[in-house]
Amino acid sequence: MMTQKKTKKLYEKARTQVYDAVIVPGVPYPNPKTGIWDRVMKGRVYWAKHLFDEGITEHIIFSGGAVYSKYYEAKIMAQYAVAIGVPTDAVFAEIMAEHSTENIYYSYHKGKNLGFDKIALATDPFQTDMTQYYIRKKMDLSEPIDVIPFVTDILKEIEPKMVDPEIEDQLSVSPNFSSIKEREPFRKRFRGTLGKNIDSGLYADGKVN
Repeated sequence: MMTQKKTKKLYEKARTQVYDAVIVPGVPYPNPKTGIWDRVMKGRVYWAKHLFDEGITEHIIFSGGAVYSKYYEAKIMAQYAVAIGVPTDAVFAEIMAEHSTENIYYSYHKGKNLGFDKIALATDPFQTDMTQYYIRKKMDLSEPIDVIPFVTDILKEIEPKMVDPEIEDQLSVSPNFSSIKEREPFRKRFRGTLGKNIDSGLYADGKVN
């Protein structure tokens, strides 16, 4: 279990290093009640900004396709990151992933194609806990992926300064959107959650898609 004590220990370890990039998995957008990002997406983006501001990472790779809505999750998160002060040239969007395992796999290989060697996963403790087995046992890595989950106390300190900037979300719309629920039966979606739908050749040509 990803306890508060463990998240603090992982954060302290991360502070002794500098990562070329952190991977930040996507969240569906928009929140149906507010019409903007929800609390989980906001937390992930602000945590990534904190890691950037602290010099723990030099770049951020947001990951997530247009899965449940017409918006590319990664592009929306990238827009928010820039809007709250992360430099544009430090932000990348990986838009092919549709499951957490794909967020990690595709972003890792996209990062490698960009020339990044030291890469970490930066997300909430629950998702970190859910994906650690996949990272350790199922990924064939040339370099390990560290994990830097939220530290709740730090997010509480940041929260009073969190804002909800306006973004041009229409710039992040998929032109050919159809919901994953319409495209894939439950069984295939479940396999995707387990990392069994990954296209290992997607970034194998060395291109930055």
